[in-house]
Amino acid sequence: MKLHEMKYVEGARRQRNRVGRGHASGNGKTAGKGNKGQNARSGGGVRLGFEGGQTPLARRLPKRGFTNFSRKEYAIVNVESLNRFENDTEVTPEVLIESGLVKKELDGIKILGQGALEKKLSVKANKFSKSAVAAIEQAGGKTEVI
Repeated sequence: MKLHEMKYVEGARRQRNRVGRGHASGNGKTAGKGNKGQNARSGGGVRLGFEGGQTPLARRLPKRGFTNFSRKEYAIVNVESLNRFENDTEVTPEVLIESGLVKKELDGIKILGQGALEKKLSVKANKFSKSAVAAIEQAGGKTEVI
């Protein structure tokens, strides 16, 4: 079978229902909207969250919490996962993204000290925990805040 010979399985694709196109279509005249009323009119219906005049759920529930608009979220990397790099490698955010350790840089990269580091590395990141700095320097490496 070649790409140009491929066909959809029977019943996999269904034609859309063309509403309001005559009696024979099965959805002519009132176009499936019933007779009269708010929902039969053009532009009819109620807005999202409207509960027929009853106080909506969003207004009945109390407000809770606080969102700090200036919060910074860091992509975190543990020291133990840096063992995949060769000795004397310069580990930068770009290298971490390339290697797949970090998907998105977010507001920066923070190195945490979980696990043991066996390689001598030069690590550049936006933030380091104290235990991460200790682990990297103990292995003979260097840390640099960028």
